[in-house]
Amino acid sequence: MKEQLLATLENSRNYTLQVAEAMPDQSYQFRPTDTVWNFRELMHHIAYGIQWWEENQIKGNQVPWDPTEVKANKKQAVAYLNQAFDSLRNTVDRQKLTDEAVKGFHATLDHITHHRGQAVTYLRCSGITPPEYVY
Repeated sequence: MKEQLLATLENSRNYTLQVAEAMPDQSYQFRPTDTVWNFRELMHHIAYGIQWWEENQIKGNQVPWDPTEVKANKKQAVAYLNQAFDSLRNTVDRQKLTDEAVKGFHATLDHITHHRGQAVTYLRCSGITPPEYVY
């Protein structure tokens, strides 16, 4: 089962990073409307969310929701995403996964998918064809 979880995580990582890379650096401030995060903030939220869900839902720690400062640019945002995915992969790979941890893993992926879908919409609103999703 662990191999399947890691493969699913790698697929999520690859597609999320392709979406993050598809937006030009100068467009990381884009937001489709004033009431939502800009693209940079959205990428940061995905990365922070991965870390928060990992701690609370997979490791079973009680960590408050206290987002870090939003990264300044595309390069930093992509690095933060990579760091978050690396940590989650290492946790899944090394930890004995209880039923609750597996449920937390799936909830984490669901959160990533939800916000990555928003990011794809941001790309389309910017006139950018998003990367092809590969399952």
